[in-house]
Amino acid sequence: MKKKFQLVPPAKDASASDEQDRGQPARRRAHERAAPALAARIEQAYAAMPPSEKSVANLLLESPGRLATHSATELASLARSSKAAVTRCMRRLGYESFALARADARQAQQWGSPLYLAAVGEASARRSDLDAHVAADVEILNKTRDALSEDDLTAAAHALAGARRVVVLGFRNSHLLAGFARAQLGLLRPNVELVPTAGETLAEGLAELGRSDVVLALGFRRRVPTFVRALEVAHRAGARIVYVTDPSGSVAPRTATWTLRCHCRGASLFDSYVGAISVLNYLAARVASLVGEPARKRLQDVERMHGELGDLI
Repeated sequence: MKKKFQLVPPAKDASASDEQDRGQPARRRAHERAAPALAARIEQAYAAMPPSEKSVANLLLESPGRLATHSATELASLARSSKAAVTRCMRRLGYESFALARADARQAQQWGSPLYLAAVGEASARRSDLDAHVAADVEILNKTRDALSEDDLTAAAHALAGARRVVVLGFRNSHLLAGFARAQLGLLRPNVELVPTAGETLAEGLAELGRSDVVLALGFRRRVPTFVRALEVAHRAGARIVYVTDPSGSVAPRTATWTLRCHCRGASLFDSYVGAISVLNYLAARVASLVGEPARKRLQDVERMHGELGDLI
């Protein structure tokens, strides 16, 4: 049995959402290719709607997350319309029933669209308490710990420490995590690159990858198609891939050498990356230990250069 990575004291009980996180990857991939386009549906049908349906449509345009969390009766009340108008509106938008429309919206929540994760305004009023926010981040850390194995973390750290070249890759919010990882690892060893750099294409950054290289790929929802294609290119080149993602990560298992899943659904409208930052910090510490004296000397040289340049205050 794999040893569990310890971040913080274990949670008292497991969350029911863990079962949802282990949903079918194929289903998630299909959904990511065809994400719900509720706003586009409404735009196309809006002109033909009677006032009772327009009231429902206006409510959903303001906060589509309500479609996942409210019943038809509740939506009718909020829109000051009728349950029959809600049903007719859903059919006009192309759904056979309200239940299918709600299922589509709930899939969008798992996919990670902020619009579907909460009713804007309502959520901030309910979850603005700092204690609740921090408690949710602690839960993320606990769930991330439970999803990781010591074996995978150790193997990934050894690969990052011993690679000829480490290429760090991430888009959108994952780009911020990729920059953090590159900065940490770049303090400890040479040949750590963030791709693509300014003025450079992705192809130039991925050129000359080989079996002695490692790609550290940050791929949190929602991923862009270019990210998946980049990992396929790296895999064909023989590079090993450390894939840091959330439970919805859908890159084929054959592409990633190690997959480290970090939970990210917190208390607020947007995802929280405390779990990912903690894991990246942990990997950097393991790499520092594995590299040993050369890492210490590199840190000393950087500190000496800071002194010469006077670039820190």
